[in-house]
Amino acid sequence: MKPIIQLLTPRNLRIGIIVLPWLLVAVYLVFFAADRYVSESVVVVRQEGTPIAVPAGVEALSAMFGSSSATREDQYMLQAHIMSMDMLKQVHEELDLRKAYSSPALDFIFRMDEKATQEEFLKYYHNRIEVIVNDVSGLLTIRAQGFTPEIAQAVNNQVLAISEKFINESSHRLAREQMSFAEAELAKARARLDDVRNRLLAFQEKNGILDPAAQAVANSGLTAELRAAQARYEAELKGLLAFLNDDAPQVQAMQAQIMGIRQQLKAEQLRGVTDTDGVSLNVLAGRYQQMLAELEFVSAAYRGALVALETARIESTRKLKSLVLVESAALPESAEYPKRIYFLMSLLMGLTLTYGIGRLIVATIEDHQE
Repeated sequence: MKPIIQLLTPRNLRIGIIVLPWLLVAVYLVFFAADRYVSESVVVVRQEGTPIAVPAGVEALSAMFGSSSATREDQYMLQAHIMSMDMLKQVHEELDLRKAYSSPALDFIFRMDEKATQEEFLKYYHNRIEVIVNDVSGLLTIRAQGFTPEIAQAVNNQVLAISEKFINESSHRLAREQMSFAEAELAKARARLDDVRNRLLAFQEKNGILDPAAQAVANSGLTAELRAAQARYEAELKGLLAFLNDDAPQVQAMQAQIMGIRQQLKAEQLRGVTDTDGVSLNVLAGRYQQMLAELEFVSAAYRGALVALETARIESTRKLKSLVLVESAALPESAEYPKRIYFLMSLLMGLTLTYGIGRLIVATIEDHQE
């Protein structure tokens, strides 16, 4: 144990804990680590017809777009979609990301293995794509990394294009579902209306009556007129019999008229009670009123379906969403990663702290041995 402690001199500790690890990392960062470029874009999900609120303290650009709870849900939904396997597959189909991210063969730490599994590929993709959501302004910042400026810009542009299709398709799909439902309800209401109208026309044609209730009123009026005419002619007959015999031509003519009125009155009374098939006119009137009430009900339902369809059309138009590009993906000119100086300085501080702890441990052991 003592020989080992004797080897742990301050100089050896400095070399083993600080110098060698730092030099190894420095050699890797300088000679092997590939530059990684970052292309950045800024977008916002905008819903048509949504009033734009201007919150206090927000910059002019953010206030211009605003952010509601509905669009905030869309922002997080878009963020999840960008980080999903579906997005990775679509971007990979267009750009061959496996080849693009595994090309720097010397950078054995930050490059991707060409034989990486689907899950490993997605994990690597998550380390190369960053989506930052600003809850106040509603802006989404998309940062894409690549080993060349062109790859970084191409990945970002492809993510933007797929995201725009995703937002448009999701909002249009909801609009189509609303319109389809409203149109289906309108078709059902129209079918019910046509059915009631056809049954009403068939009822009128079968019974030969346009309106049984109006027919009953007309029959009552005609009956009243016949009764009045009968009473008038009977009074005239009594007047004639006062000075003429029963076989007088005037008396016989008056009696014939009275007999005709009585027959007509009897026929009208019978017609006012039943139709030609012997069905009570009151029953027909009741059926007719019931069908009229049903017609009014389905007509109101049809009008409501028309209003609902128009409302759905307006709402679907108002709720259409789009992806507004605030800042396009630029072609980076300088590499952002790896941050060599920052990383080496941070590593030096950490190794120095580790050296201090190791030196303290060795000193404590030496004190116990003495």
